[in-house]
Amino acid sequence: MKILVTRPAEDGAEIAQKLAALGHEALLAPLLRIEFHAGPPLDLAGVQAVLATSPNGVRALAARTAARDLPLFAVGPQTAASAEKAGFTHVRNAAGDAVALAGRAAEWADPAGGTLLHVAGQEAPGSLADSLLAQGFQVRRENLYRAVAVSTLPEAAARGLCEQALDAVLFFSPRSAEIFASCVRRAGLETKSVCALCISENTARLLDGLEFREIRVASAPNQDSLLAML
Repeated sequence: MKILVTRPAEDGAEIAQKLAALGHEALLAPLLRIEFHAGPPLDLAGVQAVLATSPNGVRALAARTAARDLPLFAVGPQTAASAEKAGFTHVRNAAGDAVALAGRAAEWADPAGGTLLHVAGQEAPGSLADSLLAQGFQVRRENLYRAVAVSTLPEAAARGLCEQALDAVLFFSPRSAEIFASCVRRAGLETKSVCALCISENTARLLDGLEFREIRVASAPNQDSLLAML
């Protein structure tokens, strides 16, 4: 199968390797460009654990501190793997989404034990912090990067849709689905020959109005479940 991968460049390249190992061909079409914020080393005084909701949050954190022994609570397996690759030694995996991370963090941490530091992109919602604040935790958010949306699909991706040369498109977030839908409508492209594979129901909902051969939703909000649908 020829599969369009919509993740940012670094993550997309990793997924392309996984797809190749499964016998598929990946076409990379990053819909978001990651821009990391430069700055001084982070102040980690009083922080009992870090909340990481994406691999890019981990990468941004690793660039702003040499500390690797602070507990890091990852939203899912890809973020946990990125943390371990970066050298963090105490990583826990919530194996879900932000709701799952909030629930597990409340089990793993103590409201009296210090601040929870959420390393985030500036566009990320505040629901994770809100949930933990309601449970008595102190939460500090550091926006360490931003994800900039593209305005048009890469030429190869647009050509693949025009020529009906693609079998499926992988969507890893509601925002990527929204950007894809906007680009497709703006260019007057059709998607009825491809299958949309979505990481969540919220992601699939942002594709409303586009006609696909089929829209499938992963059984769990993580990359492994998404790829399992192939």
